[in-house]
Amino acid sequence: MKLGSPFRPRLLSALLISIFLGSAPATPAQERGELRIATSYKLMTLDPQYANLNENTSLLSHIYERLVYQDENLELKPGLATSWRPLSDTQWAFKLRDKVRFHDGSAFDADDVVYTIERIRDFLKPPSGGFRSYVSGIKSVSAPDPLTVLIETDGAVPNLPLFFSSIFVMNRPAEGFETTEDLNAGHPPNGTGPYRFESWSSGESLRLARNDDYWGGKPAWSKVTFRVIENPAARVAALSTGEVDVADAIPARDVASLKERGARVASVGAARVNFVQFDVARDTLPGVTDKSGEPIANPFKNPLVRRALTLATDRGILVDKILAGYGTAAAQVFPNGLPGTSANLLPEAPNYDEAKMLLAKAGFPDGFNLVLAGPAGRYPGDAESLQAVAQSWARIGVNAQPAAAPFSVFNTKRAAGDYGVWYGGTSGEAVDIILHSLLASPDPERGTGALNFGKYRNEAFDAMLARAESIAVGPERNAALAQATELVMADQPIIPLYHFHHIVGYGSRISSYVLHPRGWTTAMQTLPAME
Repeated sequence: MKLGSPFRPRLLSALLISIFLGSAPATPAQERGELRIATSYKLMTLDPQYANLNENTSLLSHIYERLVYQDENLELKPGLATSWRPLSDTQWAFKLRDKVRFHDGSAFDADDVVYTIERIRDFLKPPSGGFRSYVSGIKSVSAPDPLTVLIETDGAVPNLPLFFSSIFVMNRPAEGFETTEDLNAGHPPNGTGPYRFESWSSGESLRLARNDDYWGGKPAWSKVTFRVIENPAARVAALSTGEVDVADAIPARDVASLKERGARVASVGAARVNFVQFDVARDTLPGVTDKSGEPIANPFKNPLVRRALTLATDRGILVDKILAGYGTAAAQVFPNGLPGTSANLLPEAPNYDEAKMLLAKAGFPDGFNLVLAGPAGRYPGDAESLQAVAQSWARIGVNAQPAAAPFSVFNTKRAAGDYGVWYGGTSGEAVDIILHSLLASPDPERGTGALNFGKYRNEAFDAMLARAESIAVGPERNAALAQATELVMADQPIIPLYHFHHIVGYGSRISSYVLHPRGWTTAMQTLPAME
């Protein structure tokens, strides 16, 4: 897959291959002591297969590795697997890298891959099944020899190698499956990655030590410490004072001042979308009332209401003012130009008069009240975006009360059904993966709808998406995904807001920071300065 030019990082592919495969090998002159990173990512678990969230996949990628990884153009490259090929429509063979060892000294082989797939598919259950959709179509997996994995699927799964670019490989224990509770309770994480686990304090820090025996070359940093700093201003301050060497998720408004204080900044367009999502399933919703404060029937079940709120959303303010130009207005789940996107879907300017007409037609001529929930400090401009959207909606009589909370609180309340409408974000390896998890009808057996918290259902879209996913990677598949996207976005189950740019700041001890559109924050992206 190839990114469109607005989102192609201006970096050397060879450099990224060395970095994202594992770690850029260090020369003696480049070796440094401790790398200190201030991150917005709050590691929630030491189980690498528990939840498909960037805070977990980003930080745990130091310890664990994948069979396949994606480079800066989202192209697939060898990881723990050196090659892969389809044997038939329903069979794949993966050849594994030789002479790779886990941190405890045991050899990596095909049995570990078999265990990884079976643990996700058969053992972990929702809500701990965040990766289950990637393996739900696997009928059987076997290891004919230590360096070969054979996979049989229930039907054609042409995107199977892409799925493995998200799954960390775990070491098979002597018996049974490791539980998430055991991993969080002190069983040392045992991966093949460039750094070894030292300690973890949930919500505070993660400490790592260099894996001197790493198959991909000796990492540059002897120690790595991640400090969880959820407040953006505090991350900026820590970088400005030299307390840390790298700070991620820098607000666009702080870029100029950071540069004035001697820090350097890197940015890249994100392969992700931020959006407003509606609960369209329940009959009544918390926080949604008429103007007198009395509960009303769920207005978001009516597509006219969803369309009205879309027309009343000013994306230009979000991109130009809140993101200071470090973003792109959105009309679909990935930026235009990426494989699977539709050239026909373009962001619309707000049309408040038409929005009011649609609200009146839907039975809400005077509007209504609602609570607009969202996380604070997780995404660039998230709390400010809530305020801006609320101000836009007020122009058509919809009084939205912004309710921002730390992501851990927001995520828990959203899962509990405490919200009727909320701001969120998601990223993925490809358009179809986001469509599969965010907009497809929730179905635990098929693994669809894992992020469809609004319980939106559209059988026509489900059928179009399933057809697109059955087509081999290429132009025909991309066209089918674009058509499915056009169909579902016409129904407005979400309001795409923007594709923000990842912004990272770094200090004098760093020569360069290599950004990736997936938004990972790792020591492997950080090259030490030469003395």
